[in-house]
Amino acid sequence: MTNITVDTILERSLLGFNISPSEAVVLLKQTDPQTVNSIRVTADQLRQKQAGETVTYVINRNINFTNICEQHCSFCAFRRDDGDKDAYLLNWAQILEKSTDAVRRGATEVCMQGGLYPQAQINGKSLPYYLNLVETLKHQFPLLHLHAFSPQEIQFIARLDGISYTEVITALRDAGVGSIPGTAAEVLDDEVRRVLCPEKIDTATWLEIVSTAHKLGVPTTSTMLSGHIETPEQQIGHLKKLRSLQQTAIEQRYPAKITEFIVLPFVGKEAPKSLRRRVGRDQPVLPDVLLLTAVARIFLGNFIPNHQPSWVKLGLAGATEALTWGCNDIGGTLMEEHITTIAGAIGGTCMEVETLQGVIASLNRPYQQRNTLYEGVGG
Repeated sequence: MTNITVDTILERSLLGFNISPSEAVVLLKQTDPQTVNSIRVTADQLRQKQAGETVTYVINRNINFTNICEQHCSFCAFRRDDGDKDAYLLNWAQILEKSTDAVRRGATEVCMQGGLYPQAQINGKSLPYYLNLVETLKHQFPLLHLHAFSPQEIQFIARLDGISYTEVITALRDAGVGSIPGTAAEVLDDEVRRVLCPEKIDTATWLEIVSTAHKLGVPTTSTMLSGHIETPEQQIGHLKKLRSLQQTAIEQRYPAKITEFIVLPFVGKEAPKSLRRRVGRDQPVLPDVLLLTAVARIFLGNFIPNHQPSWVKLGLAGATEALTWGCNDIGGTLMEEHITTIAGAIGGTCMEVETLQGVIASLNRPYQQRNTLYEGVGG
């Protein structure tokens, strides 16, 4: 493909047209520095048009309530078997203590996800355990937004209890879950999933659960785990599925939709050896992540205007750079983070608000605190 074709694709996107998956693949395969910079500039212009100049952030805390998991995803260094010496399951008091600390530090959101632990039950049922978790938190902190339980966890509860996804999501929503993390997506391609996470839900199930949440008025985020064994075509296939999911939510006027998109680059330092060998490196390749970030903005921006990098995986300098490649949000303070850190990430686990504000200001862009659903908070 000549540069003229790339220019045409970029011009059309700036005019507000949706680019096709094949055009997005063309963009993703560019290696000439000048062409790549044109893609960056276009993504940055679209970010300004679709999301404005202000860079947002959220004050939140991550709580990974257990690392015991029945599954064995090939990239995960976090999971443990029940009975391992460093396996844990937080009790209600520990979860409340972490939440109290978060609220004291100004958090508006707690993000809660954990391993799939079949023994986490009340009276032989899984759902009451999760509901109790939610109710304990919401009783103590009614204003705290609970961003909790991935599509994988929802499927796990439904399977163990023999109930539908609708029943699980409705019960969690009514107990106080405010939104669902769009994690466990990895790459929405079943060939990739067979290698990466063979026990995880398949693509169709992930899409069904997220769409069901939107129908029931529960917003979700969306993510992509990138930079391991997937091809550019599979990356764009993933973005295409997200775009059409969001299009459906908008056209069908569902009460909720996807609030943001996050590229999660693969960190393989502590991943099992077979996958590390296949991938051939331990840390993300920043230029690859940035190009994917820009193409994601160009491809998704008309439908999902909020794009966020992962400072945990990229480090703060890499995440700051991503703000010039189409991102309009720097993410959250997190306060603690175990899954990526155990995998060998360089970014750390906690950001002070002042640090986030400082890197945004270094780009001469204004900053603003937001809540989970991208509504402004404070000044």
